[in-house]
Amino acid sequence: MATLPNPLPSLASSGLDLPPGSLVDATLDGPWHEPLLWYADGPADPRDWSRLRTAGRPLGLLPVLVTGGRRDQWPEEWGLCPDDTSYPGDHDADEVLADFWTDYAADEVAPENTGPGAGGTGPDTDGSEGPGAWPGLAPVPAREAAEDADVAAAGLAGVIAADADAWLGGARMALVPARRSADIPAAIGWSGPMNHENDVARLCAVLRSWEDRYDARVVVLGFDTMIVSVGRPPATAEEARALAAEHYAFCPDNIDQSPPYDLDVYAEKAVLNQEAWSFWWD
Repeated sequence: MATLPNPLPSLASSGLDLPPGSLVDATLDGPWHEPLLWYADGPADPRDWSRLRTAGRPLGLLPVLVTGGRRDQWPEEWGLCPDDTSYPGDHDADEVLADFWTDYAADEVAPENTGPGAGGTGPDTDGSEGPGAWPGLAPVPAREAAEDADVAAAGLAGVIAADADAWLGGARMALVPARRSADIPAAIGWSGPMNHENDVARLCAVLRSWEDRYDARVVVLGFDTMIVSVGRPPATAEEARALAAEHYAFCPDNIDQSPPYDLDVYAEKAVLNQEAWSFWWD
């Protein structure tokens, strides 16, 4: 993956005011040749996100909350795979999602669960009824963003950090060498979606598109979970259903393994006017 020079090895002399923490180089295949991220030894403070984003960005570092989850699995145990990760800019979000839709929707989305805005139902190439062809990327919401995307991300991070045990089973502040928020998973070779996609950079291409259309930011990563802040969420049922198709292609387990297993209900409950999106891969 093409990156800027990694500032983590010189973190101690960077001038950043950091709490006690650790540099992580542990991967699925053994120690990486350089650190992949730094994360704190103790719980995140609600003010840490804004402070570290302001101080870290000029150095090429972006903040993210990391969680050990209910199983207490911190980044050393995540099985990071930087060697298998490409560059997000080499992938097209529409093509990535179309591939996933083709691979998963025909077999796993029942026709009654895909309304017109979520791909619709229609005859497949063999003449049978199915979820229909990939509908393409959802349009940019008509609404204007209520606040700056990074301010919205900091607000969500503060809310989570203030009660991280209730949200996540604990959260700690981390810094990652990345050019933009959407690239954070690729920068560390995150393997959370491995059962869905081995090269997380393909999913990061989608996150980049969500940055552009929805003012999205990656706020939390866990072993196999992600929480994204949304500065400009869909404001109409039609917009939400169109985006729900993208969510399904991006993370089928959000619908396939979560009641009521219905894409239209998911659009209404988890997408429409929602300022945070959560994803989990089995």
